Amino acid sequence: MITNKTQLSGEQSKSMSSYLSPLVQQIQPSGIRRFFDLAAGSKDIISLGVGEPDFKTPWHVREACVYSLERGFTGYTSNAGMPELREGIANYLHARFNLDYDPADQIITTVGGSEAIDLALRALISPGDEILIPEPCYISYSPITSIGGGVPVGIETFGKDRFKLTAEGLEAKITPRSKILILCYPSNPTGAIMSREDWEPIAKVVEKHDLIVISDEIYAELTYGSNHVSFASLPGMMDRTILVSGFSKAFAMTGWRMGYACGHPELISAMLKIHQYTVMCAPSMGQVAALEALTNGMEEKDRMVDSYNQRRRLIVKGLREAGLECHEPQGAFYAFPSIAGTGLTSDEFAQRLLREFRVAAVPGSVFGLGGEGYLRCSYATSVSQLNEALERIGALVALLKKERENKA
Repeated sequence: MITNKTQLSGEQSKSMSSYLSPLVQQIQPSGIRRFFDLAAGSKDIISLGVGEPDFKTPWHVREACVYSLERGFTGYTSNAGMPELREGIANYLHARFNLDYDPADQIITTVGGSEAIDLALRALISPGDEILIPEPCYISYSPITSIGGGVPVGIETFGKDRFKLTAEGLEAKITPRSKILILCYPSNPTGAIMSREDWEPIAKVVEKHDLIVISDEIYAELTYGSNHVSFASLPGMMDRTILVSGFSKAFAMTGWRMGYACGHPELISAMLKIHQYTVMCAPSMGQVAALEALTNGMEEKDRMVDSYNQRRRLIVKGLREAGLECHEPQGAFYAFPSIAGTGLTSDEFAQRLLREFRVAAVPGSVFGLGGEGYLRCSYATSVSQLNEALERIGALVALLKKERENKA
């Protein structure tokens, strides 16, 4: 056994960090988890930090899992997942988003949407490939790209454009090494969505430069006022798009770690090879629960979405009344107010909000280009907690204004 007190190859042992991959050493810990961990130990802190539904998984979904355990359904499934679940996913995607995938060879179930993204990138990346990532965005895309040997290339999106990706912004970042475009709409952290009219010029650029797209659509069911449009539904885009989604957000199943990916058979086959050598298959009892959610869980899902919509209107109104500019998020469950007018950086504002007013939110700077000057606030918490958090945010904004006036 190697310890820091033993000798290695006749030499005094060195720091264990010297054995680590340089790629891993360069990766920074999650900025989201940092604020979540600070909040977790204190009961009086209101957390607007982690993107997790405050709803419990519906009882009938849990019951289906319990019943499967009672029947002894505890073994491996097919590497790609239960045929019944893959068929259920195919039927769901057809009914909801007009997408047609063959469950036999175009769908793979994964350990959350995160594994699906990792599999897609590892299956596609050759060393040095550039991966285009609209930012601000979910914090995992760049680190996973780097671990896979790719080069993350951020594409800044702007509040004035409601944080939508534009064809001009995409085109400006493309080089001969560009290979993959990662999309996440509805967006974490901005709540932005893309309409079919928004997607059409993006699809032309993708086709022109022969890009492969990984479309993270985990928030597809969480749109307000309009229906989600999958990028894969655009003419000619299905074969060059790997659609990633899962059950965590819309079905309140975060801890179940159930996701899936859909795409061209050759792409899914490549992902399946990695999947079968790493995790073998998604948890069998989780697959049973996921199938129950798809089969009988739409009413509960709709009720949760209605509740998020109520909270969305509440938090946007409250942030604006507190003196913060805030564009209207049309998807997911995040508000992304600007704190630029307070004179603080995103990190400074989040630190003071947590330390002095006991509210945890995430500084926009952790989400990449365009994130500085903003704060991500999850409204996946109770109305009473949101109201109290908004009062505290307003108090901080008022205090900062008074401090600036005293300095003037």
